[in-house]
Amino acid sequence: MTETAATFAAVFVALYVAHSVGDHWVQTSCQSADKGKPGWTGRLAGARHVATLTATKLALLALVAALLGLHLSALGLVAGMGVDAVTHWWADRRSTLAWLAKVTGKGEFYSLGTPAHPAHPVTATGSPAAHLGTGAYALDQSFHHLWLLVAALLIATV
Repeated sequence: MTETAATFAAVFVALYVAHSVGDHWVQTSCQSADKGKPGWTGRLAGARHVATLTATKLALLALVAALLGLHLSALGLVAGMGVDAVTHWWADRRSTLAWLAKVTGKGEFYSLGTPAHPAHPVTATGSPAAHLGTGAYALDQSFHHLWLLVAALLIATV
C-alpha cells in the first residue's frame, strides 16, 4: 500500500509539472489560438496540442519512473494517459468548458477578466485594464488538474 501511494505521488507530481510545461511552453501560439475554433480547424489544432502535451508528459514521466525505479504497467499508462488526453482535448475546445461552466452555475466566473463579465476591469478611460488571468483559464486549469489526479491514480493502480 505504501509503495502504491508513493508511486501515485511521484506520478502525479511528474504529470502536474509536465502539464504546466506542455500547456504553456510546448504548446504553439497557433495551437492555442486555433484549438477553440469551430470545425476541423479547431479539432485538429486541439489534437496537435494534445499530442505534444501527451508526449511531454510521457517523456517526463518516463524519466521520473526510471530515476525512481517505479514499476508502471502498460495498461495503467494507456488508461491514465488516454483519460488525460481525451479530457484535455474536450476542455480545450473551449465551447465545451464554457457550457460546463454555465450548467454548473459558473458562467459568470468563466467570463471574469474579460469584457463579457459584468464587472470587467477597466481603466479610468474605459479601456480594458491589465489583469493576471481569466475565470476561463482558472476553470480550464482546475479541470485539467482533476483529470491529472484521475490519470495518476489509474497509472499507479492498474
